[in-house]
Order: sequence, then C-alpha cells, then structure tokens
Amino acid sequence: MLAPSSLLRTGLALKLSQIKLATRSYLRDRTNQATGTVASYATAAGLFAAAGIFLIAACLVGIAALFRWIEIHYGLFWAFGAVSALLLLIAAICAAVASSQLKRRPPHFPSLTSRLRVALKTNPVASDQIEAVRDTAAGILTTPSATRANRRRMKTQRRPARNNREIGAGLILAATLLGWAATRRRQQAPRTEA
Repeated sequence: MLAPSSLLRTGLALKLSQIKLATRSYLRDRTNQATGTVASYATAAGLFAAAGIFLIAACLVGIAALFRWIEIHYGLFWAFGAVSALLLLIAAICAAVASSQLKRRPPHFPSLTSRLRVALKTNPVASDQIEAVRDTAAGILTTPSATRANRRRMKTQRRPARNNREIGAGLILAATLLGWAATRRRQQAPRTEA
C-alpha cells in the first residue's frame, strides 16, 4: 500500500505537469499569434509598396493627360488646381485603406489564468483508469532504487582512458586534408596578372 505522502507527491507531480502543459500551450498560442501578426504586417507592407509603385506610375500618366486636356480647354491655372485636388483625393483614400487594414481584431483564445484554473481543477486521470494508475504508482514507488553500495561501486569503477594517440592522429589527418584542399584551390584559381 502506498504511503499518503507518496500519493500526495504523485498527485502534486501530476498537477504540476498539467500546469506546465497549460503554460506551454498558452505560450505556443501567443507565439503563433505574434508570428502571424508579423507575417501579416510584412505581407501587407510588401503589397502596399507594390501597389504604391503601380499607382504612382498610373497616376503620372493619367495626371499628365488630365493636365494637358484641362490646359487646352480652361487654361494653366485650372489645370494645376484640378491635378492637385485629384492627388489629395488619392492620398486620402490610400490613408483610409491602410488604417483599416491595421485595425483588424486579433483572434481570441483563453488567457493563461483561465488555462491554469482548468489545469488545477481537472482530474488528470479518467475515472475508469484510477485502479490502473494506482497499481502503476505503487509498482514504481515500491521498486528498490540503487542502494548506496551500488552507487559507490559505480563511482569507483574506472572509465576507460582515451587514447591520446588516436586523437593526435585524427588532428594531424584533418590538418593535412585542410592544407591539401587549400593548396589545390589556390592552384586552380584563375591567375590575374597585375
């Protein structure tokens, strides 16, 4: 039979595991949201730049044609006024579209406190699995761990010493291959005469 303190430790370990999972889930959601937001802004900025270039080119052609037509029919002063009004209207429309793109609502997901509350209140084991978990926990807690004598014996056993000759030979081989590659590359490089 398990001691009450070991059952308490096991229960606390399960709750701590649930809290860790809830925290990781929250951080993963926040990271995905931030990544999505950055990607959205980068895409929008690139598309705005491309649209701006094409808009400027089209506007220059259209404005030149409009200016010439108004100049022929109404005079130079009215041509400048009409072109200025058209440019102001285009600037206002672009600013309104850009500001509407930046005011999107972010996706809603549960807060960290809500996730932690659920993790603390829920039972990590389903009701039909309680006996199996109890038997498994009892088996784990009653299995004898390594004794002190076994630990001392493991510490005093010598590990096989590394052969320094093998390490040295490997370093010499690596240096030789590196030098050979550098020499060969230098010989194959096109020669430029000054």
